[in-house]
Amino acid sequence: MKGERLKSAKAARVRNNVLIHILLAVLAFIWVFPVLWVIMTSFRAEKGSYISTFFPHAFTLANYTKLFTDTTILNFPRMFMNTLIIAIFSCIMTTFFQLSASFCLSRMRFKMRKPFMNMAMILGLFPGFMSMVAVYFILKAVGLTEGNLIRFALVLCYSGSAALGFQIAKGFFDTTPFAIDEAATLDGCTKWQIFTKITLPLSKPIIIYTVLTSFIGPWVDFIFAKVICRANADQYTVAIGLWRMLEKEYIDNWYTSFAAGAVLISIPIAILFLNLQKFYVNGTSGAVKG
Repeated sequence: MKGERLKSAKAARVRNNVLIHILLAVLAFIWVFPVLWVIMTSFRAEKGSYISTFFPHAFTLANYTKLFTDTTILNFPRMFMNTLIIAIFSCIMTTFFQLSASFCLSRMRFKMRKPFMNMAMILGLFPGFMSMVAVYFILKAVGLTEGNLIRFALVLCYSGSAALGFQIAKGFFDTTPFAIDEAATLDGCTKWQIFTKITLPLSKPIIIYTVLTSFIGPWVDFIFAKVICRANADQYTVAIGLWRMLEKEYIDNWYTSFAAGAVLISIPIAILFLNLQKFYVNGTSGAVKG
């Protein structure tokens, strides 16, 4: 009887594992299929948006070439550079603001500390685009909605509220023993020296996480970029450019190039993630050992 129960339990476990793996395989296919569709479409020789076959009848690199050579209507290289500049500067400022605010809220005790955290939590419940009209008129009032200043305005938009996203980094800093700070203070270190020379070197995982999220946000944003850029085509970001490729007058000639552009804009994010992943893993292992 005992052997039969063991066999029955083993068979049930195998059956459950098979069902789970089948479900995971189906979910993985659902997730990967649109990505493969975009990649295949980017190499498709026939133009047009009404395509019913997965595999192209003929492969070509002309769609990628068109993005960088046909700049009469949509200047993709300029859009790409605009987005890259905005994302890099926004990433630097956002990372600094967010980590600094998180460190202050984690290690310091001051008046209005808890009310500020409660206020930030409440404000985080509202989507950022609710304020975009007010933000636009403020930027317009100070003359930041025309010419090259649009890029500066977008950097301000993306990094201005960075300190409100302190929750995750603060939680990480809370796990660092306070005894380290106390020992450094006894040795004569200032709060800035503790932050830069002790806390940050011990916080690689949260730094990498903050850098990745701070870069991806401006890189893929459409709403704020569209509102602030308006008709200034020379200041468009890739999100606006790809959206314009799907407009009625462009979609027939630019649909496959849109797919090529979608593939290209994923490359910087993939490179950034792959280069920073090892630091994230090493930092996590070091934190666990500590």
